Amino acid sequence: MVKKSFSKHSTEQLLKLETNDEIVAPLWIDFRDDPAQSVYPVHGHAWGEFIYAFNGVMQVTIDQINYITPPPHGLWLPPHIQHSGLNRTSVSHGTLYIHESLCHALPSQAGIMLSSALVSAIFLHLKQHRLPDTHPEHIRLLHVLHDQLHHAELIGNYLPHTEHVGLKQILDYLHQHPADQSNLAVLAQKMNMTERTLARLCQKELNMSLHEWRQRLKVTQAMSMLNRGQSVEHIAYDLGYANASAFINMFKRWMNITPDQFRKQCQS
Repeated sequence: MVKKSFSKHSTEQLLKLETNDEIVAPLWIDFRDDPAQSVYPVHGHAWGEFIYAFNGVMQVTIDQINYITPPPHGLWLPPHIQHSGLNRTSVSHGTLYIHESLCHALPSQAGIMLSSALVSAIFLHLKQHRLPDTHPEHIRLLHVLHDQLHHAELIGNYLPHTEHVGLKQILDYLHQHPADQSNLAVLAQKMNMTERTLARLCQKELNMSLHEWRQRLKVTQAMSMLNRGQSVEHIAYDLGYANASAFINMFKRWMNITPDQFRKQCQS
């Protein structure tokens, strides 16, 4: 049996990306293709942001809470929120920047927005058909996006984060090896902890058990894989399930719909 070990995730290994320090209009959209293992350092803006991922999974950290944004959902960040971003895989995304004066009717807290299929269609159209920022059609579509966000449901689908060195290494390892079946005792031993110490540390730092955190991780990764068109059987195998039925039951328990129903909703 091959023994896996934890590797420290040094920020020196991550490519630092530039942030937008100004917006050129009250409603402005920007598209980017970020490489894997890249990071946006901690920063904040005087405007709101709706970040939409076309593919890949974005991880945005706010107050030690990780918001995972699998396609086709978006992340809402109200003005003046300090945040950082981490791309473990390559990510293609678009960001709608909204002037503070236009944010009053939008949520005052950050979260995942379950936006309509129209939002996805407009983002894709704007990416594929680039127009000048001042073009009337471009401006009209940005206003439609802004209007649609007023009707989007805000949810708290997130993974808690920690700066505790030992626990952070475990979480990073599980991000990279979601199929790993090591139990709490084995993971604790790798970090020279007792099982009880690790369990208490998870409750203190994550406000949940490690088992629950791992379930959330697998759900968010499954959402992205479903959106990429991977089969349920393939996803089940990649996430460490013995069969597709076990994976389907887990996904339905968390999302209240089956993986195939989720995929159809994303495509509708």
